[in-house]
Amino acid sequence: METKYNHIFNITNDKAFTTIALNVFNQQFKNNKTYRSFCDLINVHPSDVKTLIDIPFLPIQFFKSRQVLSTSSPVETVFTSSGTTGTQTSKHFVTDLSIYETSFNKAFNHFYGDITNYTVLALLPSYLERKGSSLIYMTEALIKASKKPKSGFYLNNLDDLTKTLLQLEKQNSKILLIGVSFALLDLIEHTTFTLKNTIVMETGGMKGKRKELTRPELHEKLMKGFGVNKIHSEYGMTELLSQAYSQGQGVFKCPPWMKVLTRAVNDPLKTTLHSKTGGLNIIDLANVNSCAFIATQDLGKTFANTTFEVIGRFDNSDIRGCNLMSL
Repeated sequence: METKYNHIFNITNDKAFTTIALNVFNQQFKNNKTYRSFCDLINVHPSDVKTLIDIPFLPIQFFKSRQVLSTSSPVETVFTSSGTTGTQTSKHFVTDLSIYETSFNKAFNHFYGDITNYTVLALLPSYLERKGSSLIYMTEALIKASKKPKSGFYLNNLDDLTKTLLQLEKQNSKILLIGVSFALLDLIEHTTFTLKNTIVMETGGMKGKRKELTRPELHEKLMKGFGVNKIHSEYGMTELLSQAYSQGQGVFKCPPWMKVLTRAVNDPLKTTLHSKTGGLNIIDLANVNSCAFIATQDLGKTFANTTFEVIGRFDNSDIRGCNLMSL
């Protein structure tokens, strides 16, 4: 899909990423009132920003209380976080859905190849039961793009999903089973599988349905139940228009227009390229019309080869969004 932001999605090296990121920073400092106020508060001006680690990262909580926009274009849709009862949800005002569509289509193709090679089976009940989920928007588009008759959502119908999964496996069809953690656990308690042609991808989160597990614990249970040797993961959230993917072991890779850095736990304004453990700061250049520089509530590690791990969450932060696993 062609957009006027093709330069973002055609990034091929670190130099190009840095150049575009610094340009986006200057544009958002100028045009994003919320981001500008934050930069002013911590006394950072464009003249102070020469490298990626100089860029201020907006605390993700601002998406709960402010309209985070860098453009005056009309809003096409609002993505909202799931939240828990009584908590305030995040709102991501999106002025150009074609950017999101380009981002998730190119990212999937980058890591997994042509979507038409897969039948997409989605088990995302907690997301389907509310409005405004960016994950549902993405998955629905991938289902449609797969052009496979059996692709679709399976709300709580584990019998139909099991039947379809076993039938497709017998036909040696390539399958992508994408599901929220608690629903995937429900499925393997319903039926034990030995899958040969299926990518099992968890999107994280128990949504209050089950006790939170660490990612290794979750993956061990899912590998045993599905009869596979690795579990894939998707890392995304309401406030981002890009996703990172893990193809096993909980080690995530970003598409070329996204980068994860760490910040010191005891100094939230100190960003580093690599750290033993720190808060995860995300540069998502697909967020060109909102804010591309987000300080998340996730704890993790980044590595020299640009991969990262998610270890848990900062204490006292509400559990919501995709892939927010507790320690």
